[in-house]
Amino acid sequence: MFVPNTYAAALMLTIFSTICWGSFANTAKGTKNYRFELYYWDYGLGIFVISLIYAFTLGSTDGGSTSFLPNLHQAANSSLLYAAVGGFVFNIANVLLIAAIEMVGLAIAFPLAIGIALVEGTVLSYLIHPGGNATLLFLGVAMALIAVIFIGLAYAARGGGAVPTRKGILICLVSGVLMGSWAPALTKALTGSGIPSGTGVPLGALSPYTAAVFMTLGAFACCFVFNPILMRKPLVGEPITMAGYFAAPKSYHVWALLGGFIWGTGTVLNLVAGGKLSVPISYAIGQASPMVATIWGVFVWKEFLGANAKAKGYLAAMFLSYILALVLIARAYAA
Repeated sequence: MFVPNTYAAALMLTIFSTICWGSFANTAKGTKNYRFELYYWDYGLGIFVISLIYAFTLGSTDGGSTSFLPNLHQAANSSLLYAAVGGFVFNIANVLLIAAIEMVGLAIAFPLAIGIALVEGTVLSYLIHPGGNATLLFLGVAMALIAVIFIGLAYAARGGGAVPTRKGILICLVSGVLMGSWAPALTKALTGSGIPSGTGVPLGALSPYTAAVFMTLGAFACCFVFNPILMRKPLVGEPITMAGYFAAPKSYHVWALLGGFIWGTGTVLNLVAGGKLSVPISYAIGQASPMVATIWGVFVWKEFLGANAKAKGYLAAMFLSYILALVLIARAYAA
């Protein structure tokens, strides 16, 4: 299987995964007035399909015991379950985050949910599989959390956001806790028994490509459990049926599949890089995705056009905080 041979290559993969995670939501711009519960059917399929493609290509190069199918054959059932559960939980968290953004606005939803997920996911992953310099890593996490807060302040200063409600805040908190739990689950899947096997993958553990396949399988399976519930009893808007899915233009399905391909690519690359950097570090860098999303919003979708100086000042502080976070987290491995 393909894996980065150097720290620099792994770091570049992680940064590219961050770009993917922060960019996939742009595809929703092509599905105007399309409910996210319907968008998610194609999105969930997309992340699973692209992970399979990577597993049978990059994950199977050069053959050997670490290739996708041989690794799948030797994997412990517990490792497969951890990966699938991680994906199932992630999918619930992501749907709740989208609903929370509609309910309370980006200014509240992102700082609360992503901030909780960033701290929880990094800390728990580190406790399961320590990697790098803990001091630098958690200083970087702190700076990333500060950057997320600056994003919220910038959107709040811009004005025009949704009015926070108790229900919306609660959904943000639940989303954040669930979002922070998929990385520890994947860490368990990637470390298995922790006993070296001589192949570069511990006994019973999953390769990054196998882990990505079962994580995205869990996320796709979640659509069949969680989506119907939300369609009947939505958190936002009126109940809907699958008739809306089949009546949607073909372009809507293409956009949603593309969104899944982009997010799935970021996930595969993040897990692959985590083998070199450690999962806590690759995950923490990946959580810079709100900065990427904000760049799209500012420079492409012109969301801050005409914003006041205070909002622009918070944006500048956010970018500086994230840059410092990336430097600290990158140095955590090299230290």
